[in-house]
Amino acid sequence: MRFVDQVHIHITAGKGGAGAVAFRREKYVAFGGPSGGDGGDGGNVVFVADDRISTLLDFSYRRHIRAENGRPGGNKNMTGKSGEHAIIPVPVGTIIRDAHTLELLADLSENEQQITLAHGGKGGLGNTHFARSTHQTPRYAQPGLEGEERHIILELKLLADLGIIGYPSVGKSTLISVISNARPKIADYHFTTLVPNLGVVRWHDHQSYVVADIPGLIEGAHEGQGLGHQFLRHVERCKALLHVIEVTPQYDGVPDGRDPIEDFHRIQHELKMFSAPLAERPQIVALSKIDLPFAREREEALRQYFEGEGYTFVSFSAITRQGLEELKNQMGELIAKTPAPPIELFTVPEALPEPEPEDDFAEGESKEDVLERLRAAYIEDPPSGE
Repeated sequence: MRFVDQVHIHITAGKGGAGAVAFRREKYVAFGGPSGGDGGDGGNVVFVADDRISTLLDFSYRRHIRAENGRPGGNKNMTGKSGEHAIIPVPVGTIIRDAHTLELLADLSENEQQITLAHGGKGGLGNTHFARSTHQTPRYAQPGLEGEERHIILELKLLADLGIIGYPSVGKSTLISVISNARPKIADYHFTTLVPNLGVVRWHDHQSYVVADIPGLIEGAHEGQGLGHQFLRHVERCKALLHVIEVTPQYDGVPDGRDPIEDFHRIQHELKMFSAPLAERPQIVALSKIDLPFAREREEALRQYFEGEGYTFVSFSAITRQGLEELKNQMGELIAKTPAPPIELFTVPEALPEPEPEDDFAEGESKEDVLERLRAAYIEDPPSGE
């Protein structure tokens, strides 16, 4: 299944049904009077967080969502049926913004949390409402009002307490597979992981926390290299980060031997280029593959360097499980004492241009203002001859 985590969609609530123009026709009842019923209200567009959904893939094929229109009123003062609401499930962790202003409309971070983003139009009043002592047979009724329309951005930011970052193939996927219930794809080549993986880590005293393995981060990611920084939005909800480094073999004449300290600072630079608040999150530095001799040779020097920089340093091996319990404890303790980041610090997508105003709109007048103006004029000055 393709992983989709950001989409633009257009939503339209249902139009209200028109009021009816009708008169009583009953035997032995002279001048029965108006009996036109009201139109039904249009349906709303409602978004609901659903923990059974993990991607926004469905919206790649459904870019315009409409709620049902209200039915028109009937005779005998019968009110038309209201339109069905459009109930739209989205993954837990979905942020919804206005596509033009980038105004935050909703943060659906809890299962079954819901919000109405487009309200249906009000049904029009039937001619019964317009009978007066001076005008007992009104032959007009209100039209139904249009439903609200919006262009919105759905953006998925996964719910995780801690994000695991680092160069490709440093052992992030292997680590998450041995400390949690996640089962990511693991292989000995770069960019094996193409989507974020979530795992629940069981901690002491029946506690647990959620970790996310963020793939594809390399030097130049903010310029689109590797997988780019398209997945970094998924660590913006994280309270803290685990930065995994590795010691690579340094062979003579082999150009791709890397230094773990340089790797660390390159990734830190990419984080800062993406989001300065994200780069300032509390971090643990973890040296992986400590079972390898060339990694053990540099362990102490790396520990002294990162602890001197103020970071907690842990070395581990996912194969021999050395250091895993210490690592789980350090992560759990850091998560427990770190507050969740405020949504105001999250990055926002690029806004779409504002739509051009309609020709019959006055300057500064919205579509709703026009509808209300026309509706009021129709009631106060009905069409001549009726």
